Amino acid sequence: MSKSFLKTVLLSSFALWAVGTAQLSAAASNPLADTTVVLVHGAYADGSSWNKVIPLLRAQGLKVVAVQNPLTSLADDVAAAQRVIDDQTGPVILVGHSWGGSVITQAGTSAKVKALVYVAALAPSAGQSTVQSTEGYPTPPGIKTVFADKSGYLYLPEASVGVNFAQDLPAEDTKLMAVTQGPIRAAAFDDKITVTAWKDKPNYYVVAAQDRMIDPPLQQAFAKKLNAQTTVLQTSHVPMLSQPGKVADVIIAAAKKS
Repeated sequence: MSKSFLKTVLLSSFALWAVGTAQLSAAASNPLADTTVVLVHGAYADGSSWNKVIPLLRAQGLKVVAVQNPLTSLADDVAAAQRVIDDQTGPVILVGHSWGGSVITQAGTSAKVKALVYVAALAPSAGQSTVQSTEGYPTPPGIKTVFADKSGYLYLPEASVGVNFAQDLPAEDTKLMAVTQGPIRAAAFDDKITVTAWKDKPNYYVVAAQDRMIDPPLQQAFAKKLNAQTTVLQTSHVPMLSQPGKVADVIIAAAKKS
C-alpha cells in the first residue's frame, strides 16, 4: 500500500469526521434544528398564504413544510396534514389558519406534535362540525359574500377578498389572492370532528381583532376554551401576511417551549 494512498484515506477520513463534528455542533447550538413547523392553510387560500412567515421560521433554523390541502373534505385535508406529520423525524409544531384550525384539531394527535398554533382559526370540539362551532355568534361580513359554483365549491368574490379577507394588504396583493384562491367544498364545513388534539397539547392562539371572516369574539372564545397562550393582533383575517413577524414570533415561542 503506497504512502500516497494512505495519505488520501487519512485525509478523507478526517474530512468526514470534520463534517460530522460540525453537524453535531450545529445541532447542539440550535436546539430547534430537529423541529419541523407544519403549516396548514385555510379555505379560499393555498400554501402560499404562509410565504411571508416561512423565511422567518427558517432563519431560526426550523424546518418548515406547508401542506397543500385539497379542500374537498375534513377527512381529505386531515389526511394531507397527517402524511406530512408522519414524514417528520423530529418534533412537530402544527399550525392552522382559519379552516386549517379544524384540520389541525383532528390531525394533531400524533405524539410527534408537541404544540398547536391557531391563527385566526376555528377550533371545534369533539362531535361538532365547523359550522356548529360558530353557532351563537354573528355571521361575519365576508361569509355573507361567499358563493357556490355548480359543483358545490365555495368562492370569495374578488371585491370581498380586498374588503373582508385581507383588507390590510395592498390591492395588487388581494387581486392576486382572489385569482389563486383555493375553493372549498361546502359540505366540508358540516364534517364533524371526532378527536380534539388541543385537549392534550400546549396551545397558542393568534386573534385577528379586525377579522371580517371569523368573528373576533368567537376567536377569543376558542382561545379561552383551548386554554391557549393568546396574542391579539389588530389585523384582517390574514395576520400571517399583514404582520408575519408577530405570527412567526408566536410559532417560534411554541417551538422553543416544546
